[in-house]
Amino acid sequence: MTATPQRAVQGPAQRRTQRLAFTGTITGAGSTSGTRVVVGHWRRSPLGAFADAMVETAEGHRVLVAPRQDVADLVAATYSFDEVRVEPVECVAVPTWLTFSSTSLRLSVGVGRRTPTGWALRAVPRPVAVAPAWTLVTDPAARLLQRGVRTRGRAGAGPEARREWYGATDHHRVHALAGWWEDAPLGSLADVSPPTSFGFSSSPAAPSRTELVSTIEL
Repeated sequence: MTATPQRAVQGPAQRRTQRLAFTGTITGAGSTSGTRVVVGHWRRSPLGAFADAMVETAEGHRVLVAPRQDVADLVAATYSFDEVRVEPVECVAVPTWLTFSSTSLRLSVGVGRRTPTGWALRAVPRPVAVAPAWTLVTDPAARLLQRGVRTRGRAGAGPEARREWYGATDHHRVHALAGWWEDAPLGSLADVSPPTSFGFSSSPAAPSRTELVSTIEL
């Protein structure tokens, strides 16, 4: 009897993934003009050090302000925006304040005391706090305590949605804001309300700065 050759059956191709870690701060604040601003100040990342801003107007128009095209491409592929602007950016962040300056946005915020959340975050060993698996613990707590806030989820829409984890290590109040968006003054500090809608999580309603590692899976 002659054996019949068998063709190997191959399963679906395995999609290779990689995880990118961004270490820095996210500062979120609302304003009396209705415009809400989220500034990312990243000290270490696969793209080097950079700062970007996500702006949502009172009308719900969402704009990304990025310093370079490679930053714009990555962030816009991860979050949802109605408009992307690549502009020269200058950002200075120190313990008590942050400034962000670009063609469209001029912003200065005052950073105050560590919050009770910040003290709790500081009690967690850093290697644990920044590990994506730790968000299995922090995400239910964040959803319970902070409206609209998540620490894990999928950013973007459809099959290209990317998994993301926020490993927070500290949290401080923001107590003052001044600046301009385009040609209009932002007014004074207000809550981030309604929540921003760039991705699966909003900045906390109370203006604040969060120290964290953001991990994105491509």
